[in-house]
Amino acid sequence: MEQTTRRVAVFGAGYIGLVTGACLAELGHTVAVRDILPERVELLQAGEVPIYEPGLGDMILRNKERLRFTLDAEDAVRGAEVAYVCVDTPPTASGDADLSRVWAVVDALKEASHLLALVVKSTVPVGTGRRIRAALDAAGLGHVGYASNPEFTAEGRAVSDFMNPDRIVIGTSDTATGDLIKGLHAGVDGPAVAMDIASAEMTKLAANAALATKITLANELATVCEATGADIEQVTAAIGMDHRIGQHFLKAGLGYGGSCFPKDSRALHALASNSGYSFQLLRTVIEVNGLQARRHLQRLKDELGGFEGRTVALLGMTFKAGTDDMREAPSTIIAARLLAEGAAVRCWDPMAQPGPGQPWDSTTRHASPLEAMAGADAAVIVTEWPELRDAPWAEVRAAMRTALLLDGRNLLDGAAMAQLGFTYMSVGRPTVRP
Repeated sequence: MEQTTRRVAVFGAGYIGLVTGACLAELGHTVAVRDILPERVELLQAGEVPIYEPGLGDMILRNKERLRFTLDAEDAVRGAEVAYVCVDTPPTASGDADLSRVWAVVDALKEASHLLALVVKSTVPVGTGRRIRAALDAAGLGHVGYASNPEFTAEGRAVSDFMNPDRIVIGTSDTATGDLIKGLHAGVDGPAVAMDIASAEMTKLAANAALATKITLANELATVCEATGADIEQVTAAIGMDHRIGQHFLKAGLGYGGSCFPKDSRALHALASNSGYSFQLLRTVIEVNGLQARRHLQRLKDELGGFEGRTVALLGMTFKAGTDDMREAPSTIIAARLLAEGAAVRCWDPMAQPGPGQPWDSTTRHASPLEAMAGADAAVIVTEWPELRDAPWAEVRAAMRTALLLDGRNLLDGAAMAQLGFTYMSVGRPTVRP
């Protein structure tokens, strides 16, 4: 790709916007990132990063001469050649994506006749680009190119995924805009894939649906393994060696969470339903994932003989390790169900930042796994934090009231835990007792 530095405005300073802005600055572009939250912008202007993402803080600091943050949309877009839309598109009550933030950005750009292109990275329903193109044309911005450039980054490795992607999807209706967006990525180690706008929008939803389906397959197989005495870890390791299947996302656990899989699966299902088609496979994926944490919590309840008056420790609160993101985390369902059934809930997580309100207002937070499990009747590994592998499990055994552990991520060795005196339950593997 030919290296041409550009002036870029990025709208949204969340996970996607911050990574996009920082990485574009790393590639040599001059970037202004705009957000509507004063406290977030103030932190960024002070050199602090409001989210946890490995490598992001160092990249922002390294490129501070080319990267700035603002609350003012006009300030962000002043002199910019390309504007990126990286705002949230949360689900509505119907499951459709709420595009109000996207349209707010489009409206804010209607006077920016100097722009060469508007690029949407936010996850939007198929057909959104067509509507935005019409709005730009109606505003006299027919000369401003439009592109759908969906992100495929995973939290915890988003910087690496941006700089070394499997592919860069660029959906446009004209080759000049496509070449412009491709040029912005000069220096990125990954192939650019050109397609039409609707196909690019669909690719994002389809990719997350495929990954969510693969996780759900592993969880359904785990349930059968529990009923038959098979070991899901051995099964998935073997079938994952088949190059047609692969190991990635073939991991049984308490279900997927985060900002993408739940939202995008529901959005694609809603899109299909609105078109008059019942996407039965995806409907099942959503249903199975919603029940996954509850089903294993019921197993724990049966083992304890009920939760009333019991104390349960939750080890991990974020939806996965390597992030501070609590969105759609299985821990929220687990904590709420435990509290509803009369249990006291103690929590540990090295990065989680739960907001105010239930269920977290009714739980206690502890500084270490050992502290969280002291005096507990049971513990649940909810997030696969590596610190849990090296926890002082012999001390934990002595500190717990009842040495009962549900490993919801199959992180530990059952036989070794049983030797320490634990009743060890996991997902898709036989329960091991002392």
